[in-house]
Amino acid sequence: MKKFAPIALVALFGALSLTSCKKEYTCSCSYTVNGVTQTTEVKSGTKLSKKDAKTWCTAYTSAAWTGVSCSLK
Repeated sequence: MKKFAPIALVALFGALSLTSCKKEYTCSCSYTVNGVTQTTEVKSGTKLSKKDAKTWCTAYTSAAWTGVSCSLK
């Protein structure tokens, strides 16, 4: 049993190191039209790191209409 624990830890570490930290993110945007606040969600469509997803969501905010506020969901 003493030999099994280190082998299991090495196997677990190896499995975790092979997983990707990238995934598809959603950017939630809200805006007001004629006094009514509306919310919409936009999916990235590709797998991104969290840092890249934040940049993408910020860029989407500036590329959209004025008065739009977006945040990563």
